[in-house]
Amino acid sequence: MKKTVFLISILGLLLASCQQNQELRQQNQELYQQNQELIPYRKGDKWGFCTPDKKIVITPKYDGAGGFIKGLAPVILNGKVGFIDKTGKEIVPPKYDGIRVLQEGLVPVILNGKVGLIDTTGKEIVTPKYDDAKDFKEGLALVKLNGKWGFIDKTGIEIVPPMYDEAYDFKEGLASVKLNEKYCFIDKIGKLIVPPMYDVAYDFHEGLASVKLNEKYCFIDKTGNEIIPPKYDYASEFHEGLARVKLNGKWGFIDKTGYEIVTPYDFVGDFHEGLARVELNREYGFIDKTGYEIVTPKYDGASDFHEGLAKVKLNGKVGFIDKTGKVIVPPKYDDDYNFFYRTYFQEGLAPVKLNGKVGFIDKTGKEIVPPKYDDASYFQEGLAPVKLNGKEFYIKVFPDGKVVEYYEE
Repeated sequence: MKKTVFLISILGLLLASCQQNQELRQQNQELYQQNQELIPYRKGDKWGFCTPDKKIVITPKYDGAGGFIKGLAPVILNGKVGFIDKTGKEIVPPKYDGIRVLQEGLVPVILNGKVGLIDTTGKEIVTPKYDDAKDFKEGLALVKLNGKWGFIDKTGIEIVPPMYDEAYDFKEGLASVKLNEKYCFIDKIGKLIVPPMYDVAYDFHEGLASVKLNEKYCFIDKTGNEIIPPKYDYASEFHEGLARVKLNGKWGFIDKTGYEIVTPYDFVGDFHEGLARVELNREYGFIDKTGYEIVTPKYDGASDFHEGLAKVKLNGKVGFIDKTGKVIVPPKYDDDYNFFYRTYFQEGLAPVKLNGKVGFIDKTGKEIVPPKYDDASYFQEGLAPVKLNGKEFYIKVFPDGKVVEYYEE
């Protein structure tokens, strides 16, 4: 009898151990799946997900799919949008008419023309009831109801009830709002910090905000004190310590004391990576923060610097220069206005167009992806969206230069 009881006890322990091992293996498998890189994969007109070497993990069955962000990817099925995790589980079944990008742990969703919020588990934090809603910034999100704007927190509580005619995201702790045709600033509990008195009020950048009063622009600090008096016909936000200003048809820069660093040009762009575009007599160049012309205006067009290189146009062709003005990629690519200003170097590669087709080059000018696509955007988290013969899909460039297309008929 004792022997029988002993054997039953051992068998019970073995079964329990096997069950624990099975649960552990399942947990490890799920952990592996959640950590592996998955890429949206198009097969014909259906979308699924695969590994970088094109091993299918989630069978293509959706009408559309986007990349994973913080473990979730948007999918479209029968005109509705939801989210799946990397195991293929539908965390949010496709039931919404639209979604926006995951921001600060919450996602704006659209249903029957109304906007609500869900968290990463699919729980509705705010039932769709607003006419519009923006992404969370600094812990609060703009919402619109009956033509008025307010702010909610991440629990859905209306910190600032919809009461303003216009409102903008919080920047540096304050938000620009409009009431009775005048702009003012509020803090994150809705307290009025700067009274409604301005005709225009831009966001705070680097501690100061550009505002318009009696047809002239000036700068105020976060207490409402006027730091730079109204004198300019236009003034933009501060970037890298300097702000663009316009006076009597000419453009230049001022520092935070109001000292005019650079004047005058026909147009100037904001500083990016220490240099700014300038235009003079319809020719473009670049200046540094002292006003010194690093690149004398001579190009037909120019974009801002990204990752150390800037796109320039000359005689109808496009190339790239570095921050000394040295030509790294001679102007030889197609000049397409819309394409010119929406593409630039990202993650070491830039889209270029040649004879109407798009490819990618590296920072030496080497063609990593030969021009063959009808359209393409820049790389983000290792992937670039491309379009070919009416089909949209993703590509990836591996360290050895191999290019993989995540698509098959």
